[in-house]
Amino acid sequence: MDNRNDDREPVLLGHGFWFEDLAEGFRFRTMGRTITETDLVTFVNLIWFTEEVFVNTHDTHGRALRGRVVPGALVFTFAEGLVMPSMQFTGLAFLQTEVDIHKPTQVGDTIYVRGEVIERRLASAGSRGLVRTRNEVVNQHGELVLTYNPLRLVKCRAHDTVPADAAGVRGSD
Repeated sequence: MDNRNDDREPVLLGHGFWFEDLAEGFRFRTMGRTITETDLVTFVNLIWFTEEVFVNTHDTHGRALRGRVVPGALVFTFAEGLVMPSMQFTGLAFLQTEVDIHKPTQVGDTIYVRGEVIERRLASAGSRGLVRTRNEVVNQHGELVLTYNPLRLVKCRAHDTVPADAAGVRGSD
């Protein structure tokens, strides 16, 4: 099989998904990211999360804490960092989300995101669309640790026309 594409534009690697690419039911999985002690310390000091469980290895009675617990805000932030390549050049805005933490994440855990498009609609301008995904953050044991459902504004591939697959798309903004 000849896989050359000499007569076409080269494929641009690292480009995000267009609105047209994100049909309801589209599923994805990100690469993984191990959370380190340095990540925890940097995050806690940067935003001043001084909760005892994040900054100490022992409680006020001298008892050792079990593992180094990571703030859910850090897990969410890393999850978004893992998803970001899929929005490169096409993502316009992160508009809204709800976050649910299901299980503690600790230093040394490796997380990844699996997601699915659960809602999409063309925006009134016609050159962009709204896409909501359900994102599940999972650790190295396959355990669900956090979920969130971001609504994003995403560019359409064809800026001057309504995408061919937009027929039947619910509503507008």
